[in-house]
Amino acid sequence: MSTQPSETTATLDNPARRLLLKGSAGVLAAYGLMHLVPTSRADTLETLPDYVSWKRQQDLILHGSETIETRRDAIRSGVITPSRTLFVRNNLPAPDPAITEDPDAWEISIEGVGNPRTLSLGELKRMQVTSVASVLQCSGNGRAFFPHGASGTQWSVGAAGCVVWTGVPLKAVIDELGGSADGARYITATGGETIPEGLEPKDIMVERSIPTEALESALLAWEMNDEPLDRAHGGPLRLVVPGYYGVNNVKYVRQLAMTEEQTDAKIQVSGYRVRDVGVSGSSDQPSMWEMNVKSWVTLPLDTTHEGRNLIYGVAFGGTKAIDKVEVSVDGGESWQEAEIIGPDLGPYAWRPFVLATELSSGEHRIVSRATDMDGNSQPRERTDNERGYGHNGWEDHGVSVNVG
Repeated sequence: MSTQPSETTATLDNPARRLLLKGSAGVLAAYGLMHLVPTSRADTLETLPDYVSWKRQQDLILHGSETIETRRDAIRSGVITPSRTLFVRNNLPAPDPAITEDPDAWEISIEGVGNPRTLSLGELKRMQVTSVASVLQCSGNGRAFFPHGASGTQWSVGAAGCVVWTGVPLKAVIDELGGSADGARYITATGGETIPEGLEPKDIMVERSIPTEALESALLAWEMNDEPLDRAHGGPLRLVVPGYYGVNNVKYVRQLAMTEEQTDAKIQVSGYRVRDVGVSGSSDQPSMWEMNVKSWVTLPLDTTHEGRNLIYGVAFGGTKAIDKVEVSVDGGESWQEAEIIGPDLGPYAWRPFVLATELSSGEHRIVSRATDMDGNSQPRERTDNERGYGHNGWEDHGVSVNVG
């Protein structure tokens, strides 16, 4: 039985949540960080915050000041998600607007290499440049479908988009600085958000470690969709790891190190870990790194006409390309293979799909199921877990459409 999400319910997913239990509510309030703790329906926004006022509000669901979702019907069949429509998910408030006034002056410290040094964005731009299309997706995308009420923003399908990043390959930077230090097993990146006084930095800072295998595809990006990277999405400089969940794509990246061990920051040690419902997070649990294969229908969503219809959606495979997408109009009783449309922008981008089919009068449960090039297919059901992470079950992601 599918669980339908509410588009107005919002709670925020952030490691600062437990600080309230330690009596830090006053500190959070004083620094404007109360949005980091779970909110109720009454706390949802009516207008866009100033730092994202340039976005198209009618395409968005405003969960909170740092959590803004793309509406399913705004995704449609586009290959690239417009910046004005792309979702927003920040673990901490965006830094001061001044950081993007002179982006080339932004500096990043590179450590754990043969010749550690600090580089400006202007220097990075003179090293090398590449562009890659990839899906950006929050770990909790699909959380609204979990029946146990997983805490965190109640995303449906709109905490995801496909964008084009431009920047320097991280491998080129590491090679330029003498290569990785011996024994390095992780890439550890630190965000440049301001940590308020009175809070333990490791409890709230955005610092993530990912396996060094990602070095082959990662980049330090300064443009998104052919425009300078806005601070709403991590500008002036962001680590981009194609195929990995959004939390690993560290915004406002100030420091990057090749390390032997994972960071001891809370967001890594116990945050973004897949665990059973009711179990606390710990470092021995799977971390939210590579994304799994996933798809969903984007049109029609509520009603449509009887007879010939085109059913649209999007599908992606994380670090693997999509092989095929199937669509069912009877809740998974029977399947038809859809046509993958639009240009192939590489293994990390999503692929729009369409199925031309006849729909009879009445209610139809329309679902989609994607399979990647390695043969991995979406399962029918979700994998229940405490924080509602990594949901790619096809049953929940379907839509009920009235035809007539």
